[in-house]
Amino acid sequence: MVAPGSVTSRLGSVFPFLLVLVDLQYEGAECGVNADVDKHLELGKKLLAAGQLADALSQFHAAVDGDPDNYIAYYRRATVFLAMGKSKAALPDLTKVIELKMDFTAARLQRGHLLLKQGKLDEAEDDFKKVLKSNPSENEEKEAQSQLIKSDEMQRLRSQALDAFESSDYIAAITFLDKILEVCVWDAELRELRAECFIKEGEPRKAISDLKAASKLKNDNTEAFYKISTLYYELGDHELSLSEVRECLKLDQDHKRCFAHYKQVKKLNKLIKSAEELIKEGRYTDATSKYESVMKTEPSVSEYTVRSKERICHCFSKDEKPVEAIRVCSEVLQMEPDNVNALKDRAEAYLIEEMYDEAIQDYETAQEHNENDQQIREGLEKAQRLLKQSQKRDYYKILGVKRNAKKQEIIKAYRKLALQWHPDNFQNEEEKKKAEKKFIDIAAAKEVLSDPEMRKKFDDGEDPLDAESQQGGGGNPFHRSWNSWQGFNPFSSGGPFRFKFHFN
Repeated sequence: MVAPGSVTSRLGSVFPFLLVLVDLQYEGAECGVNADVDKHLELGKKLLAAGQLADALSQFHAAVDGDPDNYIAYYRRATVFLAMGKSKAALPDLTKVIELKMDFTAARLQRGHLLLKQGKLDEAEDDFKKVLKSNPSENEEKEAQSQLIKSDEMQRLRSQALDAFESSDYIAAITFLDKILEVCVWDAELRELRAECFIKEGEPRKAISDLKAASKLKNDNTEAFYKISTLYYELGDHELSLSEVRECLKLDQDHKRCFAHYKQVKKLNKLIKSAEELIKEGRYTDATSKYESVMKTEPSVSEYTVRSKERICHCFSKDEKPVEAIRVCSEVLQMEPDNVNALKDRAEAYLIEEMYDEAIQDYETAQEHNENDQQIREGLEKAQRLLKQSQKRDYYKILGVKRNAKKQEIIKAYRKLALQWHPDNFQNEEEKKKAEKKFIDIAAAKEVLSDPEMRKKFDDGEDPLDAESQQGGGGNPFHRSWNSWQGFNPFSSGGPFRFKFHFN
């Protein structure tokens, strides 16, 4: 008896006639085997029942070597191969069983099952018909008749699929092939045909899935590896493309199309990797140059143009070249309006250009497509703070410098404006008051922007000289009086109180 839940019970649920194998009693005289072979068969049977497939296989290998005419040894080894998912290895053993014992209907029926799964419909039908002519058991007869009907149906569907393909009705062909491949799961040619239909219908990833299966089902399938590589390449996945074309060359190093494709992918892959390394090192100008080379190397596949421009947009944004960044990012977004990376990089460039409304709009659009991105959330909050801040006092505008200005530029601008607006330059009382206010703002701008910590706070949308901004509201904005700035040397880059400065 076979215990419920055992390995042989599970095998029987998938391959109904494999239980015959386990229950076959060894007949030494009939099979002509010696005592050692008998031991291998019995031990292998126990190991198989215990689920120790590798050990069971070793025993059946030994039994076959000991007696090459023992059909039971071949049949039991075929069972182990099937349990291990190695149907290709099982098929020759089942064929050998049938050669040694023509009336062994269980083996013939099982071979018919495998041939049907491989899509070898004529051969499968031949096995099922012979089962019906060999005085089968009631169960075997029912199974053979059922499989014959199924095989006939597959023949009809295959004919319809081929007709649809020839008529360029790829949707219909896919529908027929879907039904066939539910039964003929190991038919490499039908999977390749369906892959071709998917390519025609613009579904390359589904085609790749079928071609990958076909590359495993058919030995030395260089054509499948070549097609997979070219599909990945057109999708912009250069690394997977390179991996697949290498598999093609492993099978045939002289394959002309694979070798030519390999050289192209390798060159492109090297450029992209080099560009990404430069970005990591902060060498954005060099990285931009590399990505421009990528577009020249592969001008025909639009995916590489889009991805290269996306990264160039990123480089310009990080290198604080906002005008260039906005231009290139906008080109990307014309091609891909929902490109989150381009939206984020353009938003950062807009911030540098003090175009806060535009930055907010880009961040909000990006957030619609990726609401959990912390960088987008923080960028949006910063843009909103800067917009609010711009409606108050903007230290960069006061000094007339860009947000990415260096410290030397800030000091230079400050000195020029401090000389221009020093109150001692004005005799008219009204003009002097206006100059005092202007001078205070100029001095405050210099104080904030020349201090790295204070400048960072301001760049994040927080005014370090604004009590309301610092304390979360509840106070009046800090504003120094003219008296507190008297004695401030505009030519000093240090603290404000050095010596008194008067004009005659």
